[in-house]
Amino acid sequence: MGAKLFGTDGVRGKANIYPMTAEFALKLATAAGQLTCTKEHRVAIGRDTRLSGEMLEAAMIAGFVSAGVDVIRLGVLPTPAVTTLTPDLRVDMSVMITASHNPWHDNGIKLIAADGSKFSDKVTSELEELIAKGEFALSPEKIGRVSSEETLVNKYIVQAMSALPAGKPLKGLRVVLDCANGVFSEIMPRVFMELGAGVIATGNKPDGWNINKDCGSQDIEKMVETVLGSHAQLGIAVDGDGDRIIICDEKGVRLDGDQVIAFLGRYLKEKSLLKGNTVVATIVSNPALDRFLQAAGIDCVRSGVGERYVIEEMKKHGANVGGEESGHMVLSDYARTGDAMIAALIVSRGLLESGKKMSEIFPLFVPMYKKRVDTRFAGKEEMLAAFELPAFKKAIAEGERKIEGKGRILVRKSGTEPKIQVWVWSDDAAFADEINREISAVLEQAPGYESVKVMP
Repeated sequence: MGAKLFGTDGVRGKANIYPMTAEFALKLATAAGQLTCTKEHRVAIGRDTRLSGEMLEAAMIAGFVSAGVDVIRLGVLPTPAVTTLTPDLRVDMSVMITASHNPWHDNGIKLIAADGSKFSDKVTSELEELIAKGEFALSPEKIGRVSSEETLVNKYIVQAMSALPAGKPLKGLRVVLDCANGVFSEIMPRVFMELGAGVIATGNKPDGWNINKDCGSQDIEKMVETVLGSHAQLGIAVDGDGDRIIICDEKGVRLDGDQVIAFLGRYLKEKSLLKGNTVVATIVSNPALDRFLQAAGIDCVRSGVGERYVIEEMKKHGANVGGEESGHMVLSDYARTGDAMIAALIVSRGLLESGKKMSEIFPLFVPMYKKRVDTRFAGKEEMLAAFELPAFKKAIAEGERKIEGKGRILVRKSGTEPKIQVWVWSDDAAFADEINREISAVLEQAPGYESVKVMP
């Protein structure tokens, strides 16, 4: 099979090009059916609204059924709904067919364990090995059945709405909802209206080709225009599968994801609902977030980049709030993974309770200045060798000595490209620039060095 296929969030690529082909989807389902569906012999499959979803769904159904596994078709459903409902379905696993915020011509396959969590690296490695061998023990006596259960969305809606008080807790709110022409196109406007909000919905007419196209979390221009034109109190944009949220205030100013994390943590603490007195953020969140939370009497714990690692750290610390600057917000009392709608509901309720405008609340804190420089190498081996250079390690140690108490340094290898990233945060921009320059300059002398790029 060649290179490793599974990333931190499943397999992803262009539809009808390996590995996002019907043939691969069939083999993956057959392998998963034999390797993991050994207790209940049942699996559930959900998908987003993109054109290739039905093709991949049909192929996976064939694969699972050929392995003797019964399949429950969930239809179009948000990723957080699938992960949250999976434990109640009496299945060995679930599948979500989605490429999240990517364009319509991409797709992906996320594998979800019976408890609603993401599959471990160990299991995905075993699946890759089984697919590579292509040795499946199929039997004419063991063929699964297919059923459909597309009413689970109502159960999900009830659970999501439980995050707010009963009645019309959003009465008086005027909000723009950009649904990315994805899974929340019908659900989110319906929920907000049932809770009393005045809703202006955009990106809510999916046709298979327009998911994330000029809308949603990756393109908020239309949302901002609509907020300004309708005098809404805020705008909320989600991505195609519903696990990422972007918010703008009444002036159309986009809120940084760290600001949303800070708001959620403080709001739940004020409501005595924050568990473990802890909020989890990733290693790339701004250090000023820690400073804000600590001033509010809240511990801030850092995880690796990726929702899976946020959730793992939340479990370790008994926390019920975690998130990524990119917009994944995990509120584990109501959902098992990032859920854009639940985060949107809580932010909206908090806004109304404050009696203030969004622009009067945010920003909650002034971020530290960030300088990020990416150094590219000819290949992975050259990148790994450069990362271990004594001169590079010495430069990092010297930088950390200088910045102690004034900021933070993060050095990491890219998981997808032969690049080394150097991040430096400080309240003093010139100081951050200088330290980053001293560290990154060492890499320019390393064998295999190709180029340097200053990131926004």
